[in-house]
Amino acid sequence: MRIGVALAERNGPDALERLIGDVRRAAEDGLASIWIPNGAGMDMLTALAVVGTRVPGIELVPAVVPTYPRHPAALAQQARTAAFALGPGRLTLGVGTSHKIVVENAYGYDFDRPVRHMQEYLSVLVPLLNGESVAFDGDTVRARIGLSVPNRERVPLLMAALGPRMLKLAGERADGTVLWMTGPRTVRDHIVPTITAAAESAGRPRPRVVCMLPVAVTDDAEGARKRAAEIFGPYGALPSYRAMMDREGAEGPADLAVVGDEQAVRATLDRLAAAGVTDFVAGEFMRGEDRARTREFLKTFPERPARL
Repeated sequence: MRIGVALAERNGPDALERLIGDVRRAAEDGLASIWIPNGAGMDMLTALAVVGTRVPGIELVPAVVPTYPRHPAALAQQARTAAFALGPGRLTLGVGTSHKIVVENAYGYDFDRPVRHMQEYLSVLVPLLNGESVAFDGDTVRARIGLSVPNRERVPLLMAALGPRMLKLAGERADGTVLWMTGPRTVRDHIVPTITAAAESAGRPRPRVVCMLPVAVTDDAEGARKRAAEIFGPYGALPSYRAMMDREGAEGPADLAVVGDEQAVRATLDRLAAAGVTDFVAGEFMRGEDRARTREFLKTFPERPARL
């Protein structure tokens, strides 16, 4: 199980330099990857294309880029351009439908039948990321195009997927899934079996299962959970995450936060590795000494192969 870190979006006139500093620290700490959402600030594919030229080695993942506002051919062109600038093996593209409240309120699109939307979206995106031309006429997406971006390697694709149909699609068409607010039992009993079976049926390699959770190494577990409730509470109201919490038996996001001393946090990460997680992405959310202690722990946690 490889260890990565989730970074917060930076704002202000020095946002790019601060992001470069965040990524450089993660690379110097020996972490395998950084993961950063694509929100309303800097476009993360563009930003990471710049960041990666300043910080070598570490894997860079925008996770996730919402699909509805972007034609898949335009997203493929942007991703392949960023991958060309960074060099082989540096960029992995994460995509997802986002949520009804975001898609309809912020962008004005109809969040109708998101599984169909993603099926058709991938019918254009995947071939273009693989360097192939595409001719596709669907109900929601149409494209007849080939790209001439000069990158030679395909761009790996991860898909945010939690429900059975989305997980099946991710196993069949993408290289894996990115999870949020999903605990060890749900990963073991629902996520890994569903996506792995779909990949095997499609003749595809075993998928990456990327588990992202809030993490704090601390002696004040109760205080950390209270802070987690304040920061991450709104996720409990989003239907896709709520369904995962119900599967896990969690009352809210704070119950899924990985908190406690080094021994307690290590035990949870070991459970995730045993459940089949290939990449654990730490959402560091405490301040001061607890934050430094968390990073020190992550730097020394041994990577190990995920297993069922």
